[in-house]
Amino acid sequence: MASGVLYIVATPIGHLDDFSPRAQRILQQVDLIAAEDTRHSSRLLSHFGITTPMVSYHEHNESQRTEQLLAKLQQGQSIALISDAGTPLISDPGFVVVRNARKAGFQVSPIPGPSAIMSALSVAGLPTDRFWFEGFLPAKASQRKQRINELAQLQATWVVYESTHRIIDCLEDMQQVLQNETQVVVARELTKRFETVLSGSASELLERLQDEPIQQKGEFVVLVEGKVESAHTENEIPADVLHILQTLQTELPVKQAASLTAKISGLKKNLLYKVALSNKGS
Repeated sequence: MASGVLYIVATPIGHLDDFSPRAQRILQQVDLIAAEDTRHSSRLLSHFGITTPMVSYHEHNESQRTEQLLAKLQQGQSIALISDAGTPLISDPGFVVVRNARKAGFQVSPIPGPSAIMSALSVAGLPTDRFWFEGFLPAKASQRKQRINELAQLQATWVVYESTHRIIDCLEDMQQVLQNETQVVVARELTKRFETVLSGSASELLERLQDEPIQQKGEFVVLVEGKVESAHTENEIPADVLHILQTLQTELPVKQAASLTAKISGLKKNLLYKVALSNKGS
């Protein structure tokens, strides 16, 4: 008897029209669907008229369920793995069965589709040539701040998931740890009715969410600009640019003076802000 195939099937993160015809067909054709939450997934499958039997597969039964699923693959049955939303294994269960299925020589085939990470990256307006996906930050504030500080050293856009219960705490910690000029993007309820994508500094976004409590509800992807290595050091700033900065500082707050000088000179706003602060203190 030929071995079955394990399909890793992406499901909608919100908008049902994003459920690909191929994904629907595979879920109709397999012998069994392993779902993170069968009650949640039953509503999606029912909407599309998919009646394939389901079993639960989540973080609390991964080891036991993996053995059962491998036995069914050995019998020639094909299985589809789905999570509550998006692409399985991305901060969701599935690693154990995929690793063991591959080790055992079974075919593991991806059925690509929606992904909250990719969706957020595509609209954030941050560099995407390199990025780091962190998943969820630690729940404890001290550990969360420490990890944010470590991530802030990356020279790449970094991405985290956050919940409605912790989004304010997350932004408060980012406000304390990140540089003022670091760009942050908060993508909320992607592909759903109340989708919003907000960008600014951590301080600006924190103020926005506190002023608009509705923006604190839903599922969040938070993206942060990577550390920018300036091509200039403070000693390399041309004298005429320093003169502009110092002149503007006599009339404007430090942040505005640095921002305007950056627009005039083409130099990095972060660097000019540091220099302006040192001028102010001297």
